[in-house]
Amino acid sequence: MSGPWQALRALRLRLFGPAKELVGTDQFGNKYYRVPKHETRAGQIIPERRFVEAINRQAYQYETGDFPTEWEAWIRKKRMDPPTIEEILKNENYREEMKQKIKDVAEKDKLLQAKEYKEGLVAEPVHTQVKGHASAPYYGKKEPSQDPTSTASTFQPGSWMPPDSRSSDRK
Repeated sequence: MSGPWQALRALRLRLFGPAKELVGTDQFGNKYYRVPKHETRAGQIIPERRFVEAINRQAYQYETGDFPTEWEAWIRKKRMDPPTIEEILKNENYREEMKQKIKDVAEKDKLLQAKEYKEGLVAEPVHTQVKGHASAPYYGKKEPSQDPTSTASTFQPGSWMPPDSRSSDRK
């Protein structure tokens, strides 16, 4: 009986491809699958496919951190083997330690700056108020008026002369 079942299994693989295999789940309940590399009945080789069935089915419900970075690396084929729960927990603890160390260093730096400001070793930062942007045509000048300055009916050709340095000296 194994002969006919093997033939049916081989036929199903050729027609439909292999079934998806559950590789693992994460702490959020997302399930990770793979479909192994296989050959279609036309002889085309289909590469391995990896995907996730997420708890939140709607795309608008996804948020950063819904998928552990280790599983995301596995899905994107940046790593060959799926992660273990121990590895994920170890990396999560490491990330939390780094966050705490960063927070501690920032607090120490803030205290050191305050001490240096108090002792006069460093000048206090100047709080400037920026108006406009350097790429704006009126940067550093008054903002352009919305009122028209002249009309086409009053323009006289040749009536405008550019100001030169001699005329500004006379004023």
